[in-house]
Amino acid sequence: MEVNESLLGKLKFDEKGLIPAVVVDHTTKQVLTLAYMNRESLEISLTEGRTCFYSRSRQTLWRKGETSGNVQRIVSIIADCDADALVVEVEKAGPACHTGAESCFFQDLARDPDAPEPFTLDGLMTLIEGRRTEKKEGSYTTYLFEKGIDKILKKVGEESTEVIVAGKGGDKRETVYEIADLAYHVLVLMAEMGISLEEVRAELASRHVIDKKVKQEKMV
Repeated sequence: MEVNESLLGKLKFDEKGLIPAVVVDHTTKQVLTLAYMNRESLEISLTEGRTCFYSRSRQTLWRKGETSGNVQRIVSIIADCDADALVVEVEKAGPACHTGAESCFFQDLARDPDAPEPFTLDGLMTLIEGRRTEKKEGSYTTYLFEKGIDKILKKVGEESTEVIVAGKGGDKRETVYEIADLAYHVLVLMAEMGISLEEVRAELASRHVIDKKVKQEKMV
């Protein structure tokens, strides 16, 4: 991990030797937790490439995931304008919260009732998986699961064809619409086969680090 030594020396720790660290999911940008680091835990995090914090209640260092296995691999650490707070982007191996929730932030204190719920692929996947385990009458997703893998695969094939037709026609709006249809049906297929979004993200990430030349050599 490349470290900006100049900035590291300018970080401002409070009177207790701590600096707040907001941990964010690198992929979804969801805020996972607010923790604290002292200089030692920050140095460990930089050296090991995984989050290590300082527990104010226990007054000791703790590596995230050392008992649960839910480790957090560090992608980047960014300091704010005053150099007295950090944002730590991570790739997580499991829930961030000790309750088992994906994020420690899930208790609404205030919300605009008219504001739409933010859309995420993870949220859509959770809804789809829920339709598989708890059938809902009149639900198209439930209908697909009841019909089984052959019906799901047929729909994936049909939607793939419609994406091709729309793309060939040069209609951007129609192509976006058809891609959304295809994406939804692919998620249904994933749920049917027990494939998680994390598995797909990991596969894409593994390809991202391979340059074109290496890919070509692997194909030969």
